[in-house]
Amino acid sequence: MAQQMPSIDTWLAEAKADPSFRACGMYLIHNGTVRETPKAEARGVATDGVQPGHKVGGMTFSYDRSKVDAAIDATRALPGIGYVRVWLNEGELEVGDDIMLVLIGGDIRPRVIDALQSLVGTIKNECVAEIEHEA
Repeated sequence: MAQQMPSIDTWLAEAKADPSFRACGMYLIHNGTVRETPKAEARGVATDGVQPGHKVGGMTFSYDRSKVDAAIDATRALPGIGYVRVWLNEGELEVGDDIMLVLIGGDIRPRVIDALQSLVGTIKNECVAEIEHEA
């Protein structure tokens, strides 16, 4: 069963109350959701999930907490990054359900964009298991 995603407004308020806020000139948020288009079609890669031309009806989502924690620690260590927070759903998810929420704060736009892209990529490629189910 899908979990309730945390409030983005609350997360931003908490980030701006954190001592790191003085060095953060911007915050970026990534909200990943379950889409109807299969990963194989959207990304153009071979998968053992739902095949191109078919529709995703949902997915089973899980993650390795220790790998996620290591990815968060590595992101916090990047130059200019002052704030990192991650929430991941788990279980049986339907199209439209939230998969993840990632918030990164840092000094300048290029560093924050790069950190967000790197962290989300690491989470998606190394920390989670997504099993798509055909509609």
